[in-house]
Amino acid sequence: MALTNTQIRFLRARAHSLKPVVLLGSQGLTEAVLNAIDEALEHHELIKVKVRAETRDDKQAIIDAIVEATGAEKIQVVGHNLTLYRAAKNPRLLLPRG
Repeated sequence: MALTNTQIRFLRARAHSLKPVVLLGSQGLTEAVLNAIDEALEHHELIKVKVRAETRDDKQAIIDAIVEATGAEKIQVVGHNLTLYRAAKNPRLLLPRG
């Protein structure tokens, strides 16, 4: 699902006040972390994930793996916080058109 610029701006504004619901620890990206992200996306649709990594390349690799594994849209990355969106089976957020 490709989001429009209007929808991305809307989601960024909604995510501004959110706190990270999933924190990647020293174990890195594990199956348990991916399951937690998946459950959080299904429940909240729009979440933040705190991604800590040694280098920028490592952080980008982790972000890419999360996006691919969850099927979510990357909304933005600010510092160590990744914002993700994925519509739930019963959507709660009503995205603006176009």
